[in-house]
Amino acid sequence: RLRGQQQEINNLMQRKNAVAEENARLKNEFSTLNQKFKDKSQELKDTEECAQKKEEQNKLVIKNLEEENKGLNTCCADLLSDLEKLRKQEAQWKTEKSGNDARIKNLEMDLAEAREQINELCSMCSNLSSEIAVKQEELFQKDCDVIRAK
Repeated sequence: RLRGQQQEINNLMQRKNAVAEENARLKNEFSTLNQKFKDKSQELKDTEECAQKKEEQNKLVIKNLEEENKGLNTCCADLLSDLEKLRKQEAQWKTEKSGNDARIKNLEMDLAEAREQINELCSMCSNLSSEIAVKQEELFQKDCDVIRAK
């Protein structure tokens, strides 16, 4: 019976040692995991701070882009307004050009008629000059005849 108790005590001591070793191993593992947890917590905190900074930077970039976009929209509206004015001016100029082209065509036709009339008048002048020359010659002959007759 003593021997059985001694055996039981030895078994219990072995179990106690095994439990102590397991406990030490678990404490070590817990310590390692706890350090990893602290490291990961710090990493998470750093990441969150970085993400927050990035978000603030992004908000600032977005604000700047929105302001720039607003300016560009104003510029585009001004350019579209200018384009519309230029289109109206172009239409007006086309209308004026069309009227001017018609006037030029009429003036060219009038000029052609005037040239024709000038040519006719020159021809008439030439004919009249010839007739005058003939009449002057006749008049000269008659004057000579009158002088001879006297």
